[in-house]
Amino acid sequence: MNTEQKLALVTGASKGIGAAIAQELARSGFAIWLNYRSDHTAAAAVRDKIENDGGRCRLLPFDVTDMHQTEQALRPLLEAQVPYAVVNNAGITRDTLLAMMAEQQWNDVINSHLGGFFNVTRTVLAQMMRKRQGRIVNIVSTSGQTGVAGQTNYCAAKAGVIGATRALAVEVARRNILVNAVAPGFIATEMTAAIDEEQIAAKVPLGRAGSVEDVAWMVDYLCSEKARYITGQVFSVNGGVYMG
Repeated sequence: MNTEQKLALVTGASKGIGAAIAQELARSGFAIWLNYRSDHTAAAAVRDKIENDGGRCRLLPFDVTDMHQTEQALRPLLEAQVPYAVVNNAGITRDTLLAMMAEQQWNDVINSHLGGFFNVTRTVLAQMMRKRQGRIVNIVSTSGQTGVAGQTNYCAAKAGVIGATRALAVEVARRNILVNAVAPGFIATEMTAAIDEEQIAAKVPLGRAGSVEDVAWMVDYLCSEKARYITGQVFSVNGGVYMG
């Protein structure tokens, strides 16, 4: 990869919102490190789309919940190049009421979102601080801003990442590293496919679900020079379903 080209690391980017973010950042001139856990076919398809459009993309299969895997995948690459942008998007859901929630369901969701944020960001952060530049964008959720029945684990994880976003923004501002979060609402992905469209329309003031591109455009803006005086903020992309 051209070391003069800005680089973006996007986690959980083999499909859905993460794939859209990777493609949008590539269109804006970023080389992409595309992380995913196990869906090699989907990840390769995203890479091919980026490269067919003239971009550059390296696939990085590792589990963000595992610090050893994360360091093993990233540290050798960081010796040659440091991402300008890190987008923490990887995450899962294990929805059920808390009274019936298994310990594993709680731990899996917390480890995926909060643990993944910690493992990836800490691995890259020291090098970013030495470069005295960078953008960290954490994909959170409307669920982390307001309560949702059946998602106590997910709400707790996303609210935790929002708190971490604000704290880290204060820690690294002097090093010209900006840290923000993007909170999608109902976005048309595999995760929302089971929800009836009429139910979504009834809950959202704009009357429809959003698209993955709606989220990707916000992330792209936060990684651009136009957002150079913005840090520690949470940007809602939710059609007005939550106004906090």
